[in-house]
Amino acid sequence: MENYIVSARKYRPSTFQSVVGQKALTQTLKNAIDAGKLAHAYLFCGPRGVGKTSCARIFAKTINCLHPTASGEACNECESCRAFNEQRSYNISELDAASNNSVDDIRQLVDQVRIPPQIGKYKVYIVDEVHMLSTAAFNAFLKTLEEPPHHAIFILATTEKHKILPTILSRCQVYDFQRITIADIADHLQYVASQEGIQAEAEALSVIAQKADGGMRDALSIFDQIASFTAGNITYNAVIENLNVLDYEYYFRLTDAFLHANVPATLLLYKEICDKGFESQHFISGLSNHFRNLLVSKDTATLSLLEMGEATAKRYGEQAAKCDTRLLYKAMDLSNKCDLDYRVSNNKRFLVELMLIQICQLSMPAEPIQQAQPTLQSVRPTAAAQPAQQQAAPQPQQPAQAPAQQAQPKPVPSAQAYTPRPATPRPTAAPRSGMPAPSIRINAQKAQPTEVREKRKKPFTQVALVEAWLKYAETITDEVALYNTMQTHKPTLKGEVICHVEIESTIQQSLITVTKEPLLAFIHNELENDYIDLKTEIKVSTERRVSYNTGDILVAMKEDNPNLVKAVEILNLEIE
Repeated sequence: MENYIVSARKYRPSTFQSVVGQKALTQTLKNAIDAGKLAHAYLFCGPRGVGKTSCARIFAKTINCLHPTASGEACNECESCRAFNEQRSYNISELDAASNNSVDDIRQLVDQVRIPPQIGKYKVYIVDEVHMLSTAAFNAFLKTLEEPPHHAIFILATTEKHKILPTILSRCQVYDFQRITIADIADHLQYVASQEGIQAEAEALSVIAQKADGGMRDALSIFDQIASFTAGNITYNAVIENLNVLDYEYYFRLTDAFLHANVPATLLLYKEICDKGFESQHFISGLSNHFRNLLVSKDTATLSLLEMGEATAKRYGEQAAKCDTRLLYKAMDLSNKCDLDYRVSNNKRFLVELMLIQICQLSMPAEPIQQAQPTLQSVRPTAAAQPAQQQAAPQPQQPAQAPAQQAQPKPVPSAQAYTPRPATPRPTAAPRSGMPAPSIRINAQKAQPTEVREKRKKPFTQVALVEAWLKYAETITDEVALYNTMQTHKPTLKGEVICHVEIESTIQQSLITVTKEPLLAFIHNELENDYIDLKTEIKVSTERRVSYNTGDILVAMKEDNPNLVKAVEILNLEIE
């Protein structure tokens, strides 16, 4: 039986052309080789599985090729290329810095640098996971890295660039490898599937590519796992089952329920998701991403941000056409807040269900404005009473009514807006159904105040003012801070109508200011005086300073309570 080789090794790139998702970087290396402008040290950094070590090997093989092709690739026919392919080349040395990170390992590497190559022009030293070197090893490497022999080239590879010393970075040409896109990974997986004789659905490969998070090695490992699970027939359902991925179908069904404001269906779908063993926070993250995908699907300019298979992208476009943009904005905000609050919530399931209900409410139709005025049609007058009211409607208002209208707490501006101009009286027949003019006139006439009350100005005393003040405080006992403030800070009558209150902090002032209007209305009614006004003044007492000294505290206690002195004398006490 032939030895099995995993796809990540079997389909590892051997030429610049076969490197996936790094076209700009590989083209730069090929141009440098063609021009003969090679640096003595390179640093390849980027996420795992994006081709750093593979590019380092291809680069080392190509610069030693005796007959490179016109496209800048190695010929794979010369002695140097054959030695590299058969893993017997002495021109390329690899060091795993994760397990060889001491000073002695670096010194051994430096000793080898002095030996020139036997075949080819260069000796290439690839140091993988270079960030794992100790500080002493880095320092021992500095001089050789800065001034190596002309035949030595160093290629350092790392996933954590920030851990490398600045003195090392300054001596290298830095190449940043980017994450491989979902489309590129899916295309490469399709190529591997065709080479291996495996049937694979495009949507299934797209899910594998998303799960790989930009790493080709991870994608190929997942591909091998699914291929074994499905016996060579990779389907979308098999992938989501094996990888425990939440199906897109749930999110599409949830969005349909949101658009119809169907709260019961939404909660049942969430229960079904929880019963399948999916974490709620994973569900929230997926829902947020679903709303994001719907948003970018609404505009052709942002379609490139949708990294999905063709069939899934088409379905997103169809559902996005049904969604209002403002609804998506608000839904994204609600799901994001739920995600932030999830970790600190004591009732996590309730938090998620509340978020789902709030999103459903975004699609509920707003109440029409006509429902706010149901009395317009219900208060129509009889045909006999209508002409008299029509004649009274255009009457100019009396000047004495203006102050009374200003004193009303809730004026009715619609009455003034719909007051009809003088016109020829209409026939006395009963109005037809649906004609709003007569009913609006009636409302306007009824909205006019029939009686103007003059402001009261009954004299009152300081005692009466304090009683009214404390009586109002008893109505707000549930507001502890305001109740205590009013109990301990009683008003003083200044002049005839000024209620003056001295307080000690801006917090107390804000408490009284917030309740000023209902408080004054209560005092006006209690004292029958509408001219009373409330003034507050912050006045911090400076009569006694705060002291933590025992002697000062005893002196203050004796001043406040003279009976304490008598008790000490009678009982013959000693206070220390």
